[in-house]
Amino acid sequence: MSAERGGERTPDVLIVGGGLSGGVAALTLAEAGFAVVCLEQGDWPDPGAYPGATPEWELLTRSRWSPNPNVRQSPADYPLDLRECDVPINLWSGVGGSSVLFAAQWPRFHPSDFRVRTEDGVADDWPIGWRDLWPYYDQTDREFGVSGLAGDPAYPPQSDYPLPPLPIGRGGELAARGMDRLGWHWWPAANAIASRPYDGRRMCVQRGTCNSGCGEGAKGSADRTHWPKAVALGVRLVTGARVRRLETGPDGLVTGATYIDRAGAEHFQPAQVVLLAASGVGTPRLLLLSASPTHRDGLANSSGLVGKRFMIHPRGHLQGSFDERWDSWQGQAGASIFSYEFYRSDPSRGFVRGAKWSVGPSRGPLGIALSRHAEDQVWGAALHERVERGLGHQVAWTIGGEDLPDESNMVTLAPDLVDSDGLPAPKLRYRISENSRRLMKFDATRAIEALEAAGAHDITAEALTTIGNSHFMGTARMGTSARDSVVDRWGRCHDVANLYIIDGSVFVTSAAVNPSSTIAALTKRTVTHLIAERRNQETAVAA
Repeated sequence: MSAERGGERTPDVLIVGGGLSGGVAALTLAEAGFAVVCLEQGDWPDPGAYPGATPEWELLTRSRWSPNPNVRQSPADYPLDLRECDVPINLWSGVGGSSVLFAAQWPRFHPSDFRVRTEDGVADDWPIGWRDLWPYYDQTDREFGVSGLAGDPAYPPQSDYPLPPLPIGRGGELAARGMDRLGWHWWPAANAIASRPYDGRRMCVQRGTCNSGCGEGAKGSADRTHWPKAVALGVRLVTGARVRRLETGPDGLVTGATYIDRAGAEHFQPAQVVLLAASGVGTPRLLLLSASPTHRDGLANSSGLVGKRFMIHPRGHLQGSFDERWDSWQGQAGASIFSYEFYRSDPSRGFVRGAKWSVGPSRGPLGIALSRHAEDQVWGAALHERVERGLGHQVAWTIGGEDLPDESNMVTLAPDLVDSDGLPAPKLRYRISENSRRLMKFDATRAIEALEAAGAHDITAEALTTIGNSHFMGTARMGTSARDSVVDRWGRCHDVANLYIIDGSVFVTSAAVNPSSTIAALTKRTVTHLIAERRNQETAVAA
């Protein structure tokens, strides 16, 4: 795959989106000698600006460092129409994408997650199985510098992680004590956070502020793990480039992308192959924006499924207090331990599928003062007493449940909301299902039992939170036929032979684990296949 256009070489591959999946793809392609351009609408992040080491950290994460673009209101982001959405969405535009602000939990899918229709009679099976991804999980674990402990009985055998697990801390010990007393599963958590120096990164200092960027450089965000290496190998990363549409030729193949720079000028970037890595919201938005007389419902949308089957993990938060005091707000956030005790379906529970539990640092003083669990608004001495009673005394379980695909949950184009360049913003329609409500109620009740078994008191529970969520998937699903899916088992669009999707849009089901590890592994698999099949790949520009 090589071509010249106007005296300048047309890149082999154009990547739209400089986040986690874009970084994995760019580095893998560059190492194989491909010419790659990436268009990213945000900037390189400035680690020196991350607020985690400042006294006002908790306050800043509720304003200009909020993960919610509607709160942050950066010109590099696009706003979200959430009027019909039960759960706000967390997104961050820039090199590294939302991995800059993610907690870096790094669990794998379970084998059952690929066989939901076969096992439980709902949703659909994936066109691939766990064995197809296992070697790519191993590769991306090394690339992101994952800390963990192999041998979890909830999983099939796997290779050792590149780094030993991070400490589980006193909070993890107390939570594990309750699980042991009940005979329930727990295991040290896997995190893309360095437990010792690794690949030029420092080890974690246990500050507990991972969700606003890691100033120490211990967290495996793609701006540190992949993009510097990719650029050093010749990848051209264009920042401040908002893609407005993908262009196609008479043969139906994508020819490149039209984008808007910061000055408002339009440019066309040609390419032979295009990879979409714009997230489960940004990718369907761009496909819908790319409608044309030959693609009236949006590009790659003959199935009518672009933007549909939007999935968001339901989440719950439960915490209990202990008489003992320790620095419970510190640690990796991230997680110290996971539990998969209630991960698989049990027909007696009245719902299908299950949840992953994780323990992370407890809230800081502002979080406790403004806790949604508080029954009454208090001021003065009572407020000080609340903070003193909670700060440094709490263990928190976070529950993440599996969400089932529903075509009525979708991403479309907003009729009356635009971004800073005048392009229609995404409109999100999402309603929490009855299955999710039952699942979360059941798991919250079990988590209370676990906290009680650990010796906790003053237990507060929010069985189903409606705070921001960065786990969203499924809007351009993978499958075997253009009738009922958008991409094939390699992430290639059924309708456009040189267009691939490599982000969480392709998920068939959501599982109940954090999606980043699986997005990375799927990207590695797709791009490795593209490299191997380069001579058979249809391209928009003749060699």
